[in-house]
Amino acid sequence: MSRERLQLFGRDWARYFAPVAICVYIAAICAAMIITSAFLTNRRESVAISAAGLFGLMMSCALGALLLFNQLRELRFISVHADSDAGSQYLRVIALARDQGWRITGEQIGQRLEAKTSGSVLDAGELVVVHFRPGEVLVASICDPSVGFSLVGQRRCQQNRELVLHALAG
Repeated sequence: MSRERLQLFGRDWARYFAPVAICVYIAAICAAMIITSAFLTNRRESVAISAAGLFGLMMSCALGALLLFNQLRELRFISVHADSDAGSQYLRVIALARDQGWRITGEQIGQRLEAKTSGSVLDAGELVVVHFRPGEVLVASICDPSVGFSLVGQRRCQQNRELVLHALAG
């Protein structure tokens, strides 16, 4: 595994991490409930609202942390040792992209390839990014950032990474 991560910018970053932001927002509401309950005159209501707020705070923080961990893990590149030069590795991956019907959205010949997989009406597809370096190739695949993070799309992202790894193996 590589420690490098796929970098998202602007709208893509905001959309991809929106589920975590929603969890933070809910946690803030729960914290406000706990603080507000301290000013209630009825002790039983105060304890009940505090308990509900604490439960919501714990659950939203746990869910947000789980989502964030999962999202950051998905952004990590997989590093593959390459015996052949970057140019031949690049040609293998570009051939795979064309065979699979992926739309190439960015490329630096022999250095970097970015492609979007073909989706359906309800599915925007996934983003596949491959960096070619001397002696290694870095591969990442995430759900299309314009849609946001998707737990369902993770299986397809894994399949995309495996397709690229298989193409690199020759």
